[in-house]
Amino acid sequence: MPSSPHIQATPHTRQRRKQARPQELLDAALHMFVERGFASTRMEEVAALAGVSKGTLYLYYPSKEELLKAVIRERLSNEIEAGALEVERHVGTHAELLRDVLANWWLRVYDNPASGVFKLIIAEVRGFPEIAEYYFREVVEPGSKLIGGVLQRGIAAGEFRPVNVDATVQTLVLPMVMLCLLKHSLGACAPVTSLVEPGDFMNHHVALVLGGLLAAPAKVAKGKSKP
Repeated sequence: MPSSPHIQATPHTRQRRKQARPQELLDAALHMFVERGFASTRMEEVAALAGVSKGTLYLYYPSKEELLKAVIRERLSNEIEAGALEVERHVGTHAELLRDVLANWWLRVYDNPASGVFKLIIAEVRGFPEIAEYYFREVVEPGSKLIGGVLQRGIAAGEFRPVNVDATVQTLVLPMVMLCLLKHSLGACAPVTSLVEPGDFMNHHVALVLGGLLAAPAKVAKGKSKP
């Protein structure tokens, strides 16, 4: 019986594999960092999960810190940039922008393994100040600027009441972060949906904040009829 022909990878196939490899390494790193913790994870464990040698991993990411920065950049910073494009293209009121774009953005992050980055940062970043500075610069600052800009434009248009913009940004963001933390803490032991349905929570939360943001309609002076 003739032996089966040996199929060799073509240069095109090898090129596609090489292009996909950084994402495979980041997927493995994110999984290990969230499950084991950043400090406890070894580079060889990430390489093994990704199916490559440790040397190959170091070719792409020379240190564990650089690997975590790449995870943050690819999984969160790029999402913020995508959200900024959605904001730029949005046609409608600022309330609709917050209600539709913001809630959908958070739901997309929540449903993605990237939601584990919040747990990772809060749990371990104190011991890695360089990572803390990177996270603040790449995630906190641009995210706050994006939402703050929407609030400021809504205030300028008379749609929102004058409010403390920085405090309102945190009011919008922190409960969403907490929901992601819940997913990767209690949610690892019991379904998070037994406590709260994520989509319902996000929509309800944004609606509550909007209730306090929207400018009240002008009151008709007492004794005067409406025009």
